[in-house]
Amino acid sequence: MRKVTVAAKPRPDPEASAVGQCLCGAVEIEIGTPARWAWHDHSSATRRAHGAAYATYVGSWRKRFRVTRGADEITRFRDDATGTTRSFCARCGTPLAYERARSAHMVNVPRALFTSRTGREHRYHIAIDQLQDWTYLGEPLVPLKGFPGVVWERPTRNSTRKKRGLLGGSWS
Repeated sequence: MRKVTVAAKPRPDPEASAVGQCLCGAVEIEIGTPARWAWHDHSSATRRAHGAAYATYVGSWRKRFRVTRGADEITRFRDDATGTTRSFCARCGTPLAYERARSAHMVNVPRALFTSRTGREHRYHIAIDQLQDWTYLGEPLVPLKGFPGVVWERPTRNSTRKKRGLLGGSWS
């Protein structure tokens, strides 16, 4: 009888990390990789905090999250009603972290702060029921003539948004 050897799954490098920073560079953070998880947050609170249709976060164990520069430049907003705290750079306003009292062992960091991989793909969507009708959903885009680097969604009679029932009464 022949013995089969099965290779063990390689363990993550405990020293591996991803470094991120705010827009002005005053605050730098680091998380151990791979991140615990990653998701898109469509909630109205996140939409307002980021000024965008949604934000993509990576979750890190608190013990693997570090502020490596500019801790004194961080300001926080605590929402007592939801038990959440959002941290921002006091200089440029960049969102830096999102924390929940019910998950005190986790720190959620906007994925856009990192220029390198975080070890997790964003496969989850939170608050998808709050998706806005103006959110880009992957429709085909074409270059806008005369405007280099600008693309647009060419209107059609039977647009995907109409089929999905996403067009509401206002175009804002």
